[in-house]
Amino acid sequence: MDINNILSSLEAKHPGESEYLQAVREVLLSIEEVYNEHPEFEKNRIIERLVEPDRIFMFKVPWTDDKGDVQVNIGYRVQFNNAIGPYKGGLRFHPSVNLSIMKFLGFEQTFKNALTTLPMGGAKGGSDFNPKGKSEKEIMRFCQAFMLELWRNIGPDTDVPAGDIGVGTREVGYLYGMYKKLARENTGSFTGKGLEYGGSLIRPEATGFGGLYFVKEMLAQKGESIEGKTIAISGFGNVAWGAALKATEFGGKVVTISGPDGYIYDPDGISGDKIEYMLELRMSGEDIVAPYADEFPGAKFYEGKRPWEQKVDIALPCATQNELGEEDAKILIENGVLCVAEISNMGCTEEAIKLLIDNEVLYAPGKAVNAGGVATSGLEMTQNAMHIQWTAKEVDEKLQQIMTSIHEQCVKHGTQSNGYINYVKGANIAGFMKVAKATLSQGII
Repeated sequence: MDINNILSSLEAKHPGESEYLQAVREVLLSIEEVYNEHPEFEKNRIIERLVEPDRIFMFKVPWTDDKGDVQVNIGYRVQFNNAIGPYKGGLRFHPSVNLSIMKFLGFEQTFKNALTTLPMGGAKGGSDFNPKGKSEKEIMRFCQAFMLELWRNIGPDTDVPAGDIGVGTREVGYLYGMYKKLARENTGSFTGKGLEYGGSLIRPEATGFGGLYFVKEMLAQKGESIEGKTIAISGFGNVAWGAALKATEFGGKVVTISGPDGYIYDPDGISGDKIEYMLELRMSGEDIVAPYADEFPGAKFYEGKRPWEQKVDIALPCATQNELGEEDAKILIENGVLCVAEISNMGCTEEAIKLLIDNEVLYAPGKAVNAGGVATSGLEMTQNAMHIQWTAKEVDEKLQQIMTSIHEQCVKHGTQSNGYINYVKGANIAGFMKVAKATLSQGII
């Protein structure tokens, strides 16, 4: 496999799609050795077939705001690969959404879903619509207009969207309600639904919970535990909330959360009522964390900064892509960080990842660490298909099993001769081999 030629070709075909190209580069570099051990992959151009999505839907979404003015947004659905199951991946509503980000997320989702061992392919979608500052009626009208364009291309055995940034239970409800009306069927065509109509228990917490189950396994591999460790978390939404809950339950002390305005450092630890206050901040619609310092006087707000400058044992990016850069990684390493695990998708830059691995810091990528969210979505699909609902305990036990299995796959494929576990390599090889073998067995289609 000539990685440089493949990347050059992609850059020429898709100029400016930096996030997508970054995600492809990371996977290709880490699977090169194992790929070259399988000449049948090269003969059948498996890489060239996997790096391009099966299809992309782009559409305008016209809707009317509360003033009666017509607004127009762009909608996307990237169905990346369905070799091992129906397309599966979230919808993101955020002003930053563009085709590059949708393709990067869909590409990552393909291998993440393969790691869960559940039969799910990879997809992603969304819109540059911003729910912040919109009324309930405006959000409903937008969701219904979005679904008018998408509904024919999804379904329980075709493509099953879920929520992501800007798309919570409320938005999923509006989207699913419109889908149900148009398709005239009541099936598991969405996950992240409300408990009253087919949703799964612990789904809102699942990404954060799963991330901490993975971190627990990482530390146990080195004879360490989360108990007594200080933890920096970014973000303050559902993912950060779930991570803070489980980290505290495991005996860790979470000392930071962050937002677009800066970050909070709370040396006393963010636990109990303070974790619940994160939800109040999120529901306020202001998208800022500064009020936390007013609510809890022992805490300090650092405007315009990131939490990685604090001395901690564990760093958990929980917000968005490329939020932890090379300089952040240097500071963490100088401060003796033990573990960095992405609970956000591609939370670290390429430079930061190289630095962490070169210094043999315990580091794991989002496609492994944050797979708990989509794994629980897969469990929701199973419950819908069986017309049952499992208890929270049953879902949580299955989630723990899945995260332990993902960790085992990473260790199997990522352990180096010196004993250091390269979780990036392990996760990418494990996910890639499953998708590649499935693709190869199904012919040239």
